[in-house]
Amino acid sequence: MPRYCLECDDRLARRLEALATKYGLTEEEVITQLVEVGIEEVDGKAARRY
Repeated sequence: MPRYCLECDDRLARRLEALATKYGLTEEEVITQLVEVGIEEVDGKAARRY
């Protein structure tokens, strides 16, 4: 399985940590969910154009 690395600034890191704490997840789980939602959003917008 491919692995990816995300480098972010302190502000974004704090936001990820806050979401993880709020929902009882790891930072990795938060990032995974955000990527999945983002891809679904992009795919949905592309489908609406046609």
